[in-house]
Amino acid sequence: MLMIDGQAEKGTIVLAHGAGAGAEHPFMATFAEGLAQKGFQVVRFNFPYMIKRMEDGKKRPPDRAPKLLEAYEGAVRGVETAGRPLIIGGKSMGGRIASMLTAENHQLGIDGLVCLGYPFHAPGKPEKVRTDHFPDIEVPTLIIQGERDPFGGTALLKNLSLPSNVTVHWAPDGNHDLSPRKASGYTQEGNWATAMDAIATFAATL
Repeated sequence: MLMIDGQAEKGTIVLAHGAGAGAEHPFMATFAEGLAQKGFQVVRFNFPYMIKRMEDGKKRPPDRAPKLLEAYEGAVRGVETAGRPLIIGGKSMGGRIASMLTAENHQLGIDGLVCLGYPFHAPGKPEKVRTDHFPDIEVPTLIIQGERDPFGGTALLKNLSLPSNVTVHWAPDGNHDLSPRKASGYTQEGNWATAMDAIATFAATL
């Protein structure tokens, strides 16, 4: 079931949730509502394992990648873009699956990719970087990353070579959900708002 906010005046953005929380999570809802206010149609959906978790309350690990990719493709095919740009992406795992789908399927009409807190590696395992498929992504890509993200922050990316079509927007002092520490002088609300501005600016270039 697709959750849709806003109208596709400036384009459609499909956002998938992360591994531990569904499409209704406050992070997802805030971004959907904020981007809808900026003139986008924002589409959210739950992966199959999350639907089952919501039905019976039992925690489950994410489905394997093929099933996640199939679910994401189904969501994209269920969207009407009205001829305007189609951007796909998501939070953490959702963004990773969106990036894999974009790399594998060039016939879906995807115009751009946005990853919110991309999981470049598992926490504590920076030697296993999940970017092998990046060269196969043919569309402009925006990665919004917290500077302190344990899945890959500034320390990792300064030594990582990314394709020329990938742009990184840094959330100051941000953690995996882009939230800063109080002592930093930044706020979660500010970092999230700036991230949404970056997405709107990125979409305008497509």
